[in-house]
Amino acid sequence: MSTVAERRRLFTDLPPLEPADADAIERFLDALWAERGLAKATLTAYRTDLEQLARWLRQARGRALAAAGREDLFEYLALRARAGYSPRSGARLLASLHAFYGRTVRTGLRSDDPAALLQAPKLPRLLPRALSEAQVAALLEAPDCADPLGQRDRTMLELMYAAGLRVSELVNLPATALNLRQGALRVTGKGGKERLVPLGDESRHWLERYLHEARPPLIGSSPDVGALFVAPGGGALSRQAFWTLVKRYAAAAGIEPARISPHGLRHSFATHLLNHGADLRSLQMLLGHESLSTTQIYTLVARDRLRNLHALHHPRA
Repeated sequence: MSTVAERRRLFTDLPPLEPADADAIERFLDALWAERGLAKATLTAYRTDLEQLARWLRQARGRALAAAGREDLFEYLALRARAGYSPRSGARLLASLHAFYGRTVRTGLRSDDPAALLQAPKLPRLLPRALSEAQVAALLEAPDCADPLGQRDRTMLELMYAAGLRVSELVNLPATALNLRQGALRVTGKGGKERLVPLGDESRHWLERYLHEARPPLIGSSPDVGALFVAPGGGALSRQAFWTLVKRYAAAAGIEPARISPHGLRHSFATHLLNHGADLRSLQMLLGHESLSTTQIYTLVARDRLRNLHALHHPRA
């Protein structure tokens, strides 16, 4: 019986991408970006999925990506499932297929949609993992603010928790997005959508300190790149670099690795607001969610806490 590694070789030992397929994928992604303004990470995921399928189709079926049949796609999905790819990976692949082949029909490249009857696997509803308020406090106090880097890190953590930012939103903030006089932050979220987020006194305090005490020495004599949060020498900070910092500070704060995630402070922001009486509509606006149903998952986290409090304190629980 073949191992998972052997079955996955079907998707790694593939011929190079044909120019015609590469061109079809590029034109599709350009149109998708123009029409829907999808995030760069989403477009990259679509590109990866479609390029792998195109290479498999050429090797196994001798067909171009745009000419795939329904049976080809069924076979490809079945092979991926047997190779042990996760349901979440399959759901993302199906989103890529529906978008690509749906567009081939809309633009008249073909009359039928081979992905039309393909259904995404049912995914488990994963609850966002939030830290307790005590854990957040310990994490925020972990950086050593005696030097510019520690002060920058403390400010980033404070702002992420105060404003409920995604990691990508935080590291990509331009300095011009901040208005300390009005106590507001202009954030560009998924799909290029902007939202205005209010700042609390604590985050404003750390931002003022960072801008006056830490950012100038970090930039030094290098040209200012315009990013709010910079690495030594003035360059912008990457998502990966920030995530490494979060893990390091979580370990210093005594937080178990399983309890922390790149969006841990964003999830904590949402959960703690609900626990303290915020309404869903306000939370939706603060998080920049397009649909209220995305925000509603946080009520499950808050509901669990309320259930535990009821069981602990009610005389007849």
